[in-house]
Amino acid sequence: MIKKIIITFFSMIFFSSLVAAEKDQEVRLKGLFKDLQNTFDLTKARKIEDEIWDVWTTHPSEETLTSLLKKGSNYMSQNQLTSAHNVFSKAIELDPNWAEAWNKRATVLYLMGNFELSQNDIDMVLSLEKRHFGALAGQGMVQTAMKNYQKAIDSYIEAHRVYPAMRTPLIMIEKLKVLIQKESI
Repeated sequence: MIKKIIITFFSMIFFSSLVAAEKDQEVRLKGLFKDLQNTFDLTKARKIEDEIWDVWTTHPSEETLTSLLKKGSNYMSQNQLTSAHNVFSKAIELDPNWAEAWNKRATVLYLMGNFELSQNDIDMVLSLEKRHFGALAGQGMVQTAMKNYQKAIDSYIEAHRVYPAMRTPLIMIEKLKVLIQKESI
């Protein structure tokens, strides 16, 4: 009986600290996104973007998951896509509510040419973090690859709404409009 009480007590402490860490991250992100919305200076915006990525790539309570994400990213940078996929899948298995693990796997799936599976993971990212401008831009790339040009444009519009100083969405929207026009001829 005492063992059950002790286990329950430590479980409650762990859960409470996890919730507190997630709340801290969300408070920080809320401020960063507010700043991102209000700056059109590219240098300042990139600094804010870097801070957002730092929050996203750091698990709120498990350093081992942060390390796992870094390991997968290293595999990805070395073009060891199957290994990266396996590592990101393990991170998702360990914490299916961590948006960045889904985002990294979506990126690997895109690089592997598995566009539909990549889109499925992007859907998970956006269900967990609707402001994820990286996933929104990635969705634009996936939809472009799948020749769903209007969906790609919509994704880039949303990415630009979240991150107004980011130039890529505007460039891609114009290229896609030209592509649609050429295909309609």
